[in-house]
Amino acid sequence: MSFSYQEFLQYLGLYFWPFVRLGAALALVPMFSMQAVPVRVRLLLVIFIVLAAAPQLHLPPPIDPFTLTGLLVMLQQVVIGLAMGLIFLVIFQAFVVAGHFVSMGMGLAFATMVDPTNGMNSPVVSQFFTIMASLLFLALNGHLLVIQVVVDSFHLLPVGIHTLSSDTLKAIAGFGAYMFSAGVLMALPVVTVLLLVNLAFGIMSRAAPAMNIFAVGFPITLITGLALLSLMSPFLLEHLRALIEQGVGLIGHFKLSSP
Repeated sequence: MSFSYQEFLQYLGLYFWPFVRLGAALALVPMFSMQAVPVRVRLLLVIFIVLAAAPQLHLPPPIDPFTLTGLLVMLQQVVIGLAMGLIFLVIFQAFVVAGHFVSMGMGLAFATMVDPTNGMNSPVVSQFFTIMASLLFLALNGHLLVIQVVVDSFHLLPVGIHTLSSDTLKAIAGFGAYMFSAGVLMALPVVTVLLLVNLAFGIMSRAAPAMNIFAVGFPITLITGLALLSLMSPFLLEHLRALIEQGVGLIGHFKLSSP
């Protein structure tokens, strides 16, 4: 039994193009792109996933990866993968935004630590939100959902030289803008209560100027903020589930540019 060169390119593309798209997607998904995860581990993970998923995919067109057309197709896979990874990154960043607002309300904006996901300094409250989002993401089998979404995307966005349409890119940008509103909505109850607490301290300082409001206000604000965080923690699951549903729904509406 012999294979022609065209058949060889098809079978090569059956594994190579999913490898490029999945690798680009996992490069942005927070659970997979953490600096604590070595690059070799990520590559091995992508290879094993591709080997398991490739038999479920249709044979792509015979495209030589070392030609100009092959480079354009590779660019398409990278763009699509990064776009899908960006959606999940935005979901996690909404929790980071919420943590920033809560930390400012609690007076902990100066308390920072290194974020293990990107190596940058971020408030400890944002770290709390990020850890909670990561644990809930795993509890919802979000890591499996990411892989399924990328594999299923080959039926919606087949291999070719056409990249994402302008409408799709606008929708991705709109979802990125939604990150800020989602973060504000998550933090709004805590920020509102803390604002009322600070307002009460302002009234007390006017009524009793001799009182050292800073010595009394900060501990009470901190304790109130921690209590509010414990009360809002059970509701983070619903926020995350809603964001994931919207993100996956947006990916399901991805379209390629017209030929």
